[in-house]
Amino acid sequence: MSKALRSFGLAATVATAIIGSAHPVCAQAWLLPGRTGAVTFVVEEVDHVGRMTDDGARLATGKFVNVGFDAEVDYSLTDRVSLSTTLPFIASRYTDSKLPSNVFPFVAADACRCWSGGFADFGVTSRVNVVNRGDVFMLTPFVSISLPSHAYDYVGEAVPGRRLKELRLGTTAGQRLDWMLNGLSVQAGYQYSVVERTLNVPNNRSNGSVQASMAFRGGFSASGIVNWQRTHGGLRFPVDVLGAGIPERLSEFHRMLRDNYLHAGGSVSYSRGPWQISAAALVTARGSNSHDIHVFSVAVGRLFEIGAR
Repeated sequence: MSKALRSFGLAATVATAIIGSAHPVCAQAWLLPGRTGAVTFVVEEVDHVGRMTDDGARLATGKFVNVGFDAEVDYSLTDRVSLSTTLPFIASRYTDSKLPSNVFPFVAADACRCWSGGFADFGVTSRVNVVNRGDVFMLTPFVSISLPSHAYDYVGEAVPGRRLKELRLGTTAGQRLDWMLNGLSVQAGYQYSVVERTLNVPNNRSNGSVQASMAFRGGFSASGIVNWQRTHGGLRFPVDVLGAGIPERLSEFHRMLRDNYLHAGGSVSYSRGPWQISAAALVTARGSNSHDIHVFSVAVGRLFEIGAR
């Protein structure tokens, strides 16, 4: 496969890594050539500037920040089958100067307003390309599992994650639009996640993404990104948390919210030889029972070959 297509595959890999570490989203449609892989290093800051209630109102409360560090390995066993792994390290700090409501637990990790860190969830994704029309149109289903790396603390805000097992199934389609404008492409994907229940509250969700990308001369490219999430079940905030009369929900509600959102943003990247560097930003356009977040990411990726012909 040509150097240009390998670079295109690396660009898709890095773009997915850089926009995928804050929240689960869909994998890329284009695969790297068989026996070719990419290692991508990602640093991401997720600034939680507030919360959104069930009616979508934004509250400047419960502010905290996560800084994630991840090294994702993506390797194509063949031209149509790939495997990728991820295990992010998350450093967190509660930053809100105001005390939260005395109804909710204010755990020591939040109260000290100091940095704490730990590995979050280990993920493995397998993608199988089922339609490839000359690398112009791609259809690639995927299956992914996410497992907590250890019994980390999940109560409070400044924590690595929710510590829940997940099985994710989905597909991504990609279309190059060079006939319309040389270098233009679009991707869209859907993912359904089966999530481990807490207190027997259903919390499965759907995630989707749409990305339009433009490649320019000299190795530069830019993308516009929209991600969305819809939770099937979950608790509404605050009515199902405070009004249900179930004390256990006060410490567990972070894991069970009916977290719906729409995020929008963009990324820019530069490729040279086997290397690519990218930067991206996302903000919350709207949502409910969710965090209001600002996401900033930088990723560096490099291609490698093992036994390539």
